[in-house]
Amino acid sequence: MNIPANLKYSKEHEWLKIEGDLAIVGITDFAQSQLGDIVFVDIQTLGETLDKDEVFGAIEAVKTVADAFMPVSGTVEEVNPLLEDAPQTANEDPYGKGWMVKIKMSDPREVDDLLDARAYGELIS
Repeated sequence: MNIPANLKYSKEHEWLKIEGDLAIVGITDFAQSQLGDIVFVDIQTLGETLDKDEVFGAIEAVKTVADAFMPVSGTVEEVNPLLEDAPQTANEDPYGKGWMVKIKMSDPREVDDLLDARAYGELIS
């Protein structure tokens, strides 16, 4: 299982990468492997300010639908346009081209509550 050390992780299997005043959010390699083939990503929260652990979108796979949760509170500034036509990108490259949203964090201190790679690895093992 791929768990990059430079990211932070939620217990709901989202990852977060800070870039300047924005944070990029996606689902982990573990999450995409559990979901199976992703066929649709539905994110209707562009421009909305959401609390930590609130649902920002839905991920539809062949056999199930799963919610995607905010790892920290913030405003959804951008949704990955690639996922509209190629939702399988979240399977193929979950930490790269398969990112889901970019958010402006409301409280950057919430990042301290997220898991590092080691702790996330322990959670999923």
